[in-house]
Amino acid sequence: MDVDTLRSDLWLPLSWSEDSAEVVVCDPDNLALLSDIQEMLDVDELTLRVASRADLIRLIENSADLNVDFPTTAGRTPLAKVRTYLAGLRTRYADQRTQYARSRTGLALARTGLAFISIAVVFLRLFGGGELLFFEIPLLILGVLAVIDGITWYLPARRETQEIKPYPPYDVPEAYTALEVSDPGGAMRFGRSRVVESAGALREDWDALSPVERRRFLANDRTNLAEERTVLAYLRTMMAKARTGLAFARTGVAFAGIGIGFLRKFHPGPWSAFDWALIVIGTAMLAEGFHWYRPGRHAANAALDTVGKVSGRRGLWDTISPSRCLVASGLDPVAEANAPEARPGVWATTGLALERTTLADKRNAMSHLRTVLARSRTGMAFIRTGFSVMSVGAGLFLYFDYLGRTDALWSALYIALIVIGLYLIGDGLYWYLPAERIKRRSSFCDSGFEIADADYSIPKSAWKREQYRHDD
Repeated sequence: MDVDTLRSDLWLPLSWSEDSAEVVVCDPDNLALLSDIQEMLDVDELTLRVASRADLIRLIENSADLNVDFPTTAGRTPLAKVRTYLAGLRTRYADQRTQYARSRTGLALARTGLAFISIAVVFLRLFGGGELLFFEIPLLILGVLAVIDGITWYLPARRETQEIKPYPPYDVPEAYTALEVSDPGGAMRFGRSRVVESAGALREDWDALSPVERRRFLANDRTNLAEERTVLAYLRTMMAKARTGLAFARTGVAFAGIGIGFLRKFHPGPWSAFDWALIVIGTAMLAEGFHWYRPGRHAANAALDTVGKVSGRRGLWDTISPSRCLVASGLDPVAEANAPEARPGVWATTGLALERTTLADKRNAMSHLRTVLARSRTGMAFIRTGFSVMSVGAGLFLYFDYLGRTDALWSALYIALIVIGLYLIGDGLYWYLPAERIKRRSSFCDSGFEIADADYSIPKSAWKREQYRHDD
């Protein structure tokens, strides 16, 4: 039954059979309400239990697994459903990032194939056929196959760009709210419940809460942490998309640069069509690559801003540890763990919920670092692309100026490439250096770590572990 309706009408069914029901009400003399209850439960006889308004509302909320004044979406089961969906969404983002990594590998293969083709074409145009055909033809075939294979790896990632589900960051209220989800036509939409003003004071009195009331708070904490990880996963996916676009742009620069070099080096002839084709294809690839760059740039800036906000906010542990009630009473917080109430049972379940929340908080800390490192990698992709563009422009300018084949329009193009390359290098350093500073401050990068050799045929305590030092 709808919890909000029960809270509004002030009644709660305890049990019912085909003919009778036992119901808790505040006003047993409200005949209209009793008639509505009989009609809703389809019974002829009602056994009434009377409770005060405050007690009845708590009974209703507790039966729905809610703390005082919590919205219906703050129950542990709805929150678990939301976390499960968010976990699936993060898995999808991880799959898409893997697709982009595969596509970048394919583009590297395509650039290698283009180098093979370029060498074979240069030999053909300089030396013609003859004995060198035994070298030129296989090299040309290998190059064409590598380009085709590389582009084949890229195309699935290109299609995947239309499938990225947006989950951009937004301002989450400091006060208690629950993450809500709706499903209009299969399109999951997320939002926030109303702010529960009384939740702050309730949580400050943490030691006075029952174990189940604590678990409800912790469930909402884990959901908020899960959403934060999902937002960061989305931003990393957008940055991976930008890096793939820049890899595509670098491939386009290689095509266009070789085409321009061929066009200016050799006299006009049948091969000129091939030169112009390289230039056109390269220019189109360059344009598409930078089209991917813009949303990735926005995602990288949003990622740094999101991580920066997290470092300064009040954490969930500020209301849990140390134990505020015991400290205020002049008692040792450790006493709570040794008290008779802290024996196995519901307290153990609460302990597991606390441990899961602790692990979720640790995962978020690592997710923050991964996001910063992804921004750093994206900055390095800018630098690589900038060096590629600048090198093509500088190489063509110096080579043809050395040969005395200066031309104002071509020289302007070369200088423009050099300027664009320098801008990308500077922009990449602007992204890379702050990320490196954050990385060096992180304990995940400064200290040693170990990797477990998982063998699920034996207990976890028997797994072998490899130790790694930071300076290795």
